Amino acid sequence: MSARDERKQQTRQTLLDATLKLMQEGRGFVSVSLREVTREAGVVPTAFYRHFRDMDELGLALVDDVSLSLRKMLREERVKAKGAGHIALQSSVMMFLLYVRQESQKFEFLVRERMGGSPKVREAVQREIRHFVTDLANDFRLFPEMQNLPSDDLEMIADLVINTAINWSGEILALASDQVRLQYELSMRAVKQLRLIFVGARHWKVTEAAGVMGTAA
Repeated sequence: MSARDERKQQTRQTLLDATLKLMQEGRGFVSVSLREVTREAGVVPTAFYRHFRDMDELGLALVDDVSLSLRKMLREERVKAKGAGHIALQSSVMMFLLYVRQESQKFEFLVRERMGGSPKVREAVQREIRHFVTDLANDFRLFPEMQNLPSDDLEMIADLVINTAINWSGEILALASDQVRLQYELSMRAVKQLRLIFVGARHWKVTEAAGVMGTAA
């Protein structure tokens, strides 16, 4: 990459980071203006158009940027937790919630904009969440106790896990950094929720009689 390309990439990333920073105080994406973003990034408004056609395009790029880093983190955590018991599951939840704190701007964006006011950004976030679900469902196919489950059921279980994790993210971000006890209680509840999902998954089977799906064994 040439020095010019590096500067261009750096400016682009600065615009994305500036948008996340402006949203950190609870603002939705649609409330952030182009001029605010360029001011925060320290560039002139005309420089914005060298990277994005409009704010919607910046929003879509932001979804891609946030999702790429989160998918990488989730993939690493899934590898650590694969085949793990209660202690490893608890450790994985703790690490996930710590990561939420460390990358609070990215998680706040994801949590808020999945129901946000920009249709294009909202659809992009929901599409990425579906990718998270598909990734996790593919991992579940490697678990001996889940290998006989149909794809629809694996997707459903993965959807439960991912959306539960997103809900944790919103709750942990709503807590002040000094609310250590509440953070611990949230993490313990998160462990129990995951254990409940996985216990149910191990006993889940398809019952063809009367068209009933998923009767517990």
